[in-house]
Amino acid sequence: MSMDLIISALVTTIGITTPILLAATGELVVEKSGVLNLGVEGMMLVGAVTGFAVAFTTFNPWLGILAAAAAGAASALVFGVLVLTFGANQVATGLALAIFGIGLSTLIGAGFVGMIVPPFTSIFPEELARDPFWRLIFGHSPIVYLALIMVMVVAWFLKSTRWGLVLRAVGENDLSAHSIGYSVIGIRYAAIAFGGAMAGIAGSYFSLVITPMWAEQMTAGRGWIALALVVFASWKPGRLLTGAYFFGVLMTLELYAKASGFSFLPSQFWASMPYLMAVLVLALISARERTGSEAPACLGKPFMPGE
Repeated sequence: MSMDLIISALVTTIGITTPILLAATGELVVEKSGVLNLGVEGMMLVGAVTGFAVAFTTFNPWLGILAAAAAGAASALVFGVLVLTFGANQVATGLALAIFGIGLSTLIGAGFVGMIVPPFTSIFPEELARDPFWRLIFGHSPIVYLALIMVMVVAWFLKSTRWGLVLRAVGENDLSAHSIGYSVIGIRYAAIAFGGAMAGIAGSYFSLVITPMWAEQMTAGRGWIALALVVFASWKPGRLLTGAYFFGVLMTLELYAKASGFSFLPSQFWASMPYLMAVLVLALISARERTGSEAPACLGKPFMPGE
């Protein structure tokens, strides 16, 4: 195997991993606050179509990214109002958000099918991006570097800041946090909005970087993989980064199996591997709950201020 092929495979893996990593990083913060939002797939699609529409209209992909983040946060806050203010079931509401996002993105995107948007310009000198070796470090979209930075920022925030400690406390024991004067609902609203913004940016990566064009349901279930990844990582940012690239390698194997036509297993098997792994992870976590789980103690449990 040539060095050029290895570098190309690594670059592909990094690109494929980025949207999963972004969405999972946002969901990790949401779940650390004690809220389970299963609507990541829907928020990603809302972000994807919004980012594409704005970038196509303004010819500015950066504005598209900002609009995608805003759209993802707005859709997440709809979920937040239902589960935090009105006490709706988090699982059912999250699934409803996923379905709603799929339908809304299809409706909005109907007029943009087949259109293309301007690409991102490199933030590094073009000579570095063209070099076979340095391409591995400097040849990516700016969103790739954003994803890596956000993992480090979230890890630092949760471990080393006062408000990170407060957010974790809300997820572990909301009644105690409320009793000493912290706004459990307000903190969870902020976490939900952040998770939605990250999911929106993750979705826009598909429509502004990977393709870059709009197609229905272009996230192809990556939101569900992001949900499983948070569990796979045991709600720890460092493990999240490792797990994201593990799933990225599986998806890259699918692409290269199809392109080469050489594989001991059919390409359909490699295509299903990330989703099979997601199901396996959830099954293992369910079995582990009998001996103790690392999930936040209040995850998925409603909190009503009047109680």
